[in-house]
Amino acid sequence: MNHEPTFDSIFTRALLIVLGTVNRDHVVFVDKHPLPGETLLGHSYETGTGGKGSNQAVAAARAGAPVMFVSAVGDDSAGAEMLADLTAKGVDVSRVTHVASKPSGVALITVSADGENSIIVAPGASAVLDASRVSATVSDLVRPGSVILTQLELPLAVVEQACLAAHTSGARVVLNLSPVADISETLLAACDPLLVNAGEAAALAQMPCDTVEQALEAADALATRCRSVVVTLGGDGAIAADGLPARHFVGFEVPVVDTTGAGDSFAGALAAALLDGASLDDAVGSGIAAGALTVQHVGAQPPVESQP
Repeated sequence: MNHEPTFDSIFTRALLIVLGTVNRDHVVFVDKHPLPGETLLGHSYETGTGGKGSNQAVAAARAGAPVMFVSAVGDDSAGAEMLADLTAKGVDVSRVTHVASKPSGVALITVSADGENSIIVAPGASAVLDASRVSATVSDLVRPGSVILTQLELPLAVVEQACLAAHTSGARVVLNLSPVADISETLLAACDPLLVNAGEAAALAQMPCDTVEQALEAADALATRCRSVVVTLGGDGAIAADGLPARHFVGFEVPVVDTTGAGDSFAGALAAALLDGASLDDAVGSGIAAGALTVQHVGAQPPVESQP
């Protein structure tokens, strides 16, 4: 019997394994975000492929990394369309689970005139991923030098078991602690880096993070609990700490059209650089550049023609 070669049988290079959600984004552009009970008229409406995992996978693939995406979609047209879109963008989706009893994930997004966004996510099929099966899948994908990148839009048990399985198998763990949640010190200790924004850093370190100086202090504090940490500061750049004193990397001054997905672009580019052997400082520089590019375009995944 003849068998077609599979991704796993022919691919011996280290992988970037991205574990996360894929959602159908529904985006409405408004002058300002609505207050509770308020109805507003939007200017325009768009749909697209989103979800933190999906966004990060695309950013990493566009940075040149071989990306295997681990996620779930429903057995619906939205799921099929999103997977086709990801495949066209260079992401391998062969390990995405199809869940017949749940819809694919959905994100409802408003973008205000100043480019700031407000997002509500209904994860759908992603919410019923089995932690044991996902961790087994991740372990099977790990090669020497592999990196796993994940976030917290999935159930916490799925993320924790997968990250620890990947760490045990020798992969580098990059955890984007978004949305922020209480995680075990065991998982924190495996993070290299832990990736957080200023608000998430403040919540986890239990200290203010409103200025660059405070963010440097928070990063140093968090670096005592994990292998390394990166704190993103939006237009103010980012901070890295890994046992050495925390370092601040300035951001780019660019026109902001839409901030949706900027953090995900940062994470994907950073993880791709780490997979390629870059230092943490150089990887942070790659992340800053990718985030600055993203905010200049509408949507979480900027058009491919805009890539450097």
